[in-house]
Amino acid sequence: MVIYPVIDIKSGNCVRTKQGQYLDLEVYSHFPEKVAKNWEDQGAEFLHVIDLDGAMVGHFINYEIISDILDKVQIPIEVGGGIRTIQEVERLLRMGVSRVVIGTKAAKNPAFIKEIVNIFGAEHIVVSIDMKNGSVMMDAWENVSTYSASSLARNMKDIGVHNIVYTDVERDGMLQGANVEFAKELIESSGLDVIVSGGVSSLKDLELLKEIGAKGAILGKALYEHKIDLKTAIEIFKK
Repeated sequence: MVIYPVIDIKSGNCVRTKQGQYLDLEVYSHFPEKVAKNWEDQGAEFLHVIDLDGAMVGHFINYEIISDILDKVQIPIEVGGGIRTIQEVERLLRMGVSRVVIGTKAAKNPAFIKEIVNIFGAEHIVVSIDMKNGSVMMDAWENVSTYSASSLARNMKDIGVHNIVYTDVERDGMLQGANVEFAKELIESSGLDVIVSGGVSSLKDLELLKEIGAKGAILGKALYEHKIDLKTAIEIFKK
């Protein structure tokens, strides 16, 4: 199971929010690229980077910061946040991003996901399924789609997607533990490689996610608040 440190970018800073509420955020660093390097130095094998500014406005914004991160680290990164067009996907991949994360567009226009999977390959596309009260959220978690998390996951499988990030919005940034029960259901019902996000707060959470077959776990506040030591976690779960 791969451990993914997350770097959320807002107004040029590395921040963390609670349940995606941008008015309730904490700034952890003014230099996201230095944070990325720190996680790499601690053994991270992959980074999960989100442009919160882009998510808010519906198009990707922080290309320059992504370029700075790519200059600093050698490990692969996956990037999301407001990505809605083929041009944005292509630009990020050409920059050296390994995988592009798409959320809102997957729920609004699944045909777009099929198109970019066909153009760029499933290995470069990750679909983000962000769930609240059983429904998939869109538009920076402001609007509710008609999909359940399970139905969208099955749809994505049918059109060729291999990897998804599943986030429990209500647990995100709350340090209350991952929604292991639903993650297990999603893994079993979809047959996809699932990276779990939202609420992971302890090594025990990570153990439970590994047991249910999660391919990865995204760590945010637990790292920034020193609830989990990244180097220790990687040493345990890389085996």
